[in-house]
Amino acid sequence: MKIERIISIIMLLLERRVVSATALAETFEVSRRTIYRDMETINGAGIPIVAYAGSDGGFSILEQYKIDKKLFTLSDITLLLTALGSVHASLSNTELLHTMAKVKGLVPEEHIKDIEQKSSQITIDYTPWFGNRNLNENLAVIKNAIYDKKYLNFQYFDQNSKKSNRMVEPYQLILKDSNWYLVGYCTSKQDFRIFKVLRISLLNVGEETFEPREFSHKLLHSLEAGRKEMIMVKLLIDKSLYSRMLDVVDESGMEAVGEDKLLVQYPFIEDDYGYGLLLQLGSKCECLEPRRVREELYKRMESMIKLYRE
Repeated sequence: MKIERIISIIMLLLERRVVSATALAETFEVSRRTIYRDMETINGAGIPIVAYAGSDGGFSILEQYKIDKKLFTLSDITLLLTALGSVHASLSNTELLHTMAKVKGLVPEEHIKDIEQKSSQITIDYTPWFGNRNLNENLAVIKNAIYDKKYLNFQYFDQNSKKSNRMVEPYQLILKDSNWYLVGYCTSKQDFRIFKVLRISLLNVGEETFEPREFSHKLLHSLEAGRKEMIMVKLLIDKSLYSRMLDVVDESGMEAVGEDKLLVQYPFIEDDYGYGLLLQLGSKCECLEPRRVREELYKRMESMIKLYRE
């Protein structure tokens, strides 16, 4: 990607006095013409580039500019490698691996071990422990379709398990609340939609490309406004559920009641998924308020009892 290549070129020029266009072209696997354009871009961004003629010639950053040589300090490089490594853990990509290798190659040898150690101290990995193992494969397919501006065809199951076939112009992948979502323009609905990637199956990329339409990256917020309203329910739970509550409730939202109970203010959406989460807590959880939620839980438990009795 151009921006990654330019960052790497800047770092290389900061570390070395002169680098030839041929050497840069071979390092980054592009043409000499592309390198010349990159130099114009860097110079236009305010970093003064000097060109030297002759057999030992090449490009350099103006020496006076390099007095405070560290446009990128060792700390900056560590943060870059940490960020790239975390993205790669979630969205495996050979280009990212290639970029990480290049960035590491620009670090002075005496510092590389320390930087590798520090950059590995924080890792973000959203691949599942179990369940849908096709997630990473689908993410790679979607990412490539976004880059190539190609239609995606897939089967989709909504939150009520209703199945539909979709043809979508893909625009954005979003990681939110530990789940990946695709934002795209659905040709059948004639509007932008958000699709949970885990509910996508039979995914394939179409042959035709699409002309991107006007798309706001703030679309997610406007679409979320249409979701069901979240309310707070009051739960009385056994203390053994404390660690599970910490997944969704801050400690300030829990109050001790006696020696073995907790009163919890729990964020809740009134749909099948929300009720399912409460029912999973079993007899160690009692919903106190609001009354309508308590009564709906009772009805659902009655239906379950009837099912097993029959």
